[in-house]
Amino acid sequence: MKIENTKAQMRKGVLEYCILSILQHGDAYTSEILTQLKDAKMLVVEGTVYPLLTRLKNGGLLLYRWEESTSGPPRKYYGLTTDGKQFLKELNTTWADLTNAVDQITSKN
Repeated sequence: MKIENTKAQMRKGVLEYCILSILQHGDAYTSEILTQLKDAKMLVVEGTVYPLLTRLKNGGLLLYRWEESTSGPPRKYYGLTTDGKQFLKELNTTWADLTNAVDQITSKN
């Protein structure tokens, strides 16, 4: 078994949480989201993020608006809906429970 496959699956599993967490601080367009993910060493590509943003939007967690840009075509800005904010709140609790459980188990090794 290759470690890179496991690492990729772990990143994929938390990507949705990370994107929602980024957007809790304000609306952002895809390039800004990608930059924040890359700055945090979360290795992702545009081809992964666009479908996820669409899925989150279709699930009622995100909304978007078009905004004119002074340096190119209009940009699609994503933001959290009320349901998205509640979902993120629940994810925060779930993440805290999960990290506590993993820390408890792995600290015994």
